Amino acid sequence: MEKISGTLYLCATPIGNLEDMTFRGLRVLREAAVVAAEDTRHTRKLFSHFDIHTPLVSYHEHNKAARGPELVARLLAGEDVAVVSDAGLPGVSDPGADLVRLALAAGVPVTPVPGPNAALAALVASGLDSAMFLFVGFLPRAAKRRRELLASLAALPYTLIFYESPHRLTATLAELAGAFGDRPAAIGRELTKRFEEFVRGSLADLGARFTALAPRGEFTLVVAGGTGRVPAAGPPDDPVAAVAALVAGGMAKKEAIKQVAVRSGLPRRAVYQAVLGGDGR
Repeated sequence: MEKISGTLYLCATPIGNLEDMTFRGLRVLREAAVVAAEDTRHTRKLFSHFDIHTPLVSYHEHNKAARGPELVARLLAGEDVAVVSDAGLPGVSDPGADLVRLALAAGVPVTPVPGPNAALAALVASGLDSAMFLFVGFLPRAAKRRRELLASLAALPYTLIFYESPHRLTATLAELAGAFGDRPAAIGRELTKRFEEFVRGSLADLGARFTALAPRGEFTLVVAGGTGRVPAAGPPDDPVAAVAALVAGGMAKKEAIKQVAVRSGLPRRAVYQAVLGGDGR
């Protein structure tokens, strides 16, 4: 029977330790007509290590509108295409999901090639409930959208999983504590790499730790689910109450003022003066 189209393979790659690459993943990457990579420079290092010589093309957030249809055309012509992200399983917090939708709309078969994933790795080692969980990924950049999303998650009973960059980590921990209350949580840092580390405690504990010790590396946050009750907190337009809540959670007042200014969009000086007035000075 004549092959009608190629197959789109979603091929997981190591999130740190190269020994996590699967035999099947290596075979698919070698046999595909082309590999679509989020960052071809990063993927070439992987190819060099495993002696893979398949042609690479870039496929990322900034070129997906043009490159996606090109890849689908190759699939419809009978070529197999493998897609990889920089690390982990493509389609999770990256544009691989858009390519999947294009391929399915064109009638192209899509096959996952499972392997490493930071969210699940952190969850199973967190010590928190893994029976029911919700993957959130990276929070929105806009303060208003972050507040709205966190408010919608606050009462859910599911363990929550977030990705975060080192320069945003302390701010995110403060926002989570403000939105959720001081819940149990765990942080996986540099998962599967040489300096892998898990830190477990309350959100306030983790916030204090990484405020004192500058965060480095890649972070996955796992936070216990809610009890169905949204924690009491000041209204979002009350910077004094917001700062007080963060300070009560263990954050230094200066850092709390900085975080509330970021979250509210208010000038830091305005928040500072409001807090001084609230202190009766």
